[in-house]
Amino acid sequence: MFKQIFQVVAINLRSIPQRLGLSLVIVIGIAGVVGVFTALFAMSRGIEATFGASGDPRNVMVLRGGSPAELNSTVSLETLQIAERTAGVRRDAQGQPLAAGELIVIAELPRKGDTLGANVTLRGVTPQAFPLRPNLKIIAGVPFTPGLQQLVAGKGAATQFEGLDVGKIVRLRGADWTVVGLFESGDSFDSEIWADAATAQTAWGRNNIFSTVLVGLESPESLETFQAALKADPRLNVEVKRQTAYFTEQTQATTVGIRLLGTVVAVIMGLGAVFAALNTMYAAVSARTREIATLRAIGFAGFPVVVSVMIEAMLLALAGGLVGAFLAFVLFNGMTVSTLGGGFTQLVFQFRVTPGLVAYGAVIALLIGFVGGLFPAVRAARLPVTTALRAA
Repeated sequence: MFKQIFQVVAINLRSIPQRLGLSLVIVIGIAGVVGVFTALFAMSRGIEATFGASGDPRNVMVLRGGSPAELNSTVSLETLQIAERTAGVRRDAQGQPLAAGELIVIAELPRKGDTLGANVTLRGVTPQAFPLRPNLKIIAGVPFTPGLQQLVAGKGAATQFEGLDVGKIVRLRGADWTVVGLFESGDSFDSEIWADAATAQTAWGRNNIFSTVLVGLESPESLETFQAALKADPRLNVEVKRQTAYFTEQTQATTVGIRLLGTVVAVIMGLGAVFAALNTMYAAVSARTREIATLRAIGFAGFPVVVSVMIEAMLLALAGGLVGAFLAFVLFNGMTVSTLGGGFTQLVFQFRVTPGLVAYGAVIALLIGFVGGLFPAVRAARLPVTTALRAA
């Protein structure tokens, strides 16, 4: 049986060049399916990687009770003062509590190569925001000076928006702001521009108001104690979230739509590829009716014929899947783009074509090949020998 399977498969594969046009229909169709699937999910993986790196398990965020995101939250200066005096807060080398008030507002800047404005997140921060993010480094220029209308721009924002090079002046809220530095953090903060919190509060009319308070705890296990202390304070109406948990929520909110779109597009295109594979394999079986009948007549069983047709269809499908994944990798992997994030501001990220996505693409291709080859294979095996010989 295995010898017969091997022999029939060898005959099929040697005859592919004679049916190159038909074979390419399967390869190109499935390459398109896998390429689109891989590209869309590479976008999702890129967003996940960007948000996933944006947190420290020892950091917690204090937001207004019921607020789903920083942009919707408002907390007072008093909240910052209470939080930094609460037990469990870690301190820096000078003994100062690691708690930072941060104001999130939306600024508008033109994209590069475009005259229309797009939303970008401006984060007004107090000095402790920097030691709470040790991975954030100034890579050009200098940090902003508190009290002055100066900005430092994330590397991702600088690549996507006009006017964020060091030394440039941008117009925000009717005033000139000077870009004095660029920073890189390797996470979602790269999509933002930062300024002094007090200066931003004045410019946006938010005196003594923050969006959130970022607090560094002595250990991840200190969360419950810290959370209970703030909840018990009658002056506060706040919600405390671990920073990593907050960005996990933001990831899900942003990527659900992309995943759904990718799945729907892959299913629709996959159905088209299945029909293309069916037509191609039926045509291949019809073209080889005499050959198959002759093999059956000299003693080959029906099962090796079924297996040979299935293997041919799945190998062609796998080739298409690998071509599609390769093209997606070459065209999209590492490409930097921006899209609307959860706060209706631009999130800058890179497409990530991972080995897992390539594997998923190969599985989809094999599944399409299996379905597309199954019915033609069964038809070939059930074809009566005498009928086939007469028809041929």
